[in-house]
Amino acid sequence: MENNVNEYTSAASYENSRPCVVTIGTFDGVHIGHKAILKRLVDAAKKEGLDSVLLTFFPHPRMVLQKNSNIKLINTIPEKKELLEEIGLDHLIIHPFTHAFSRLTAVEYVRDILVNRLKAKKIIIGYDHRFGRNRTATIEDLREFGKTYHFEVEEISAQELDEVAISSTKIRKALQAGDITTANNYLGYPFMVSGKVVKGKGIGRTLEYPTANLQVDEPYKLIPKNGVYVVETEINGRITYGITSIGTNPTVGGKHKTIETYFLDTDEDLYEKPLRISFLTHIRDEETFKDINALKEAIKKDEKFAREFLKSYE
Repeated sequence: MENNVNEYTSAASYENSRPCVVTIGTFDGVHIGHKAILKRLVDAAKKEGLDSVLLTFFPHPRMVLQKNSNIKLINTIPEKKELLEEIGLDHLIIHPFTHAFSRLTAVEYVRDILVNRLKAKKIIIGYDHRFGRNRTATIEDLREFGKTYHFEVEEISAQELDEVAISSTKIRKALQAGDITTANNYLGYPFMVSGKVVKGKGIGRTLEYPTANLQVDEPYKLIPKNGVYVVETEINGRITYGITSIGTNPTVGGKHKTIETYFLDTDEDLYEKPLRISFLTHIRDEETFKDINALKEAIKKDEKFAREFLKSYE
């Protein structure tokens, strides 16, 4: 069931007089484990006649607090918003994570944001949640604040949280290994990459396999391992399947990483258009072939593999 979630670009922009149940976290991937927690949030809010609020942050705290962090995220912000819309949340706050925000004391964070701004009556949070300056406050401190500010704290168990953390780690590792099947099983939906179609070198056309060259603008977006994949997309309201090659095109002397998709049964001009591709399965790793003819033969085999796979997928 999809609902129109109300979105806010900071806690300061949240304007709502109704008290709420809130949960807090990065929720990258919005995978099966995350959805179980968010369902609990939505159900608790409905049961108690309150609004449901997810307070999340961008950039990822590690991007701000760890100088050399090169963390890659499973979702971009627009992808995450779309996935969260399907859950039935009332409100989504994506608060800017800054050094100044990280310096708020525990009492400032609880009093000024959770209580005065969000009007939290219940906070659903992990047993190991830490907050406030230098992350010194714990869930026990939050319970003490609850007595002062009249909110309840509901704990997410170690087992449930471990499953969430394991899932996120396994999804990232699987994508980095090109194991789309495992990643999709944990996500509960096909991993996606979104961007705009830009002009490539036209090599695909000379091989009789014209491709759409996808430019992904978010440097933090996790891109799967170099290789060839079966993908699906929606073009003009119709599901279309294709073969996506991620890599540097070593056979033709390429140096820069590209994401190029050959669509099986359409020759639509997608130049300058937004495109989202969803990954269905891995065909093979990137290879360097001895010449163009060998490359063409490999692409023919990729196409055959894709068509066979799609017979059982559809």
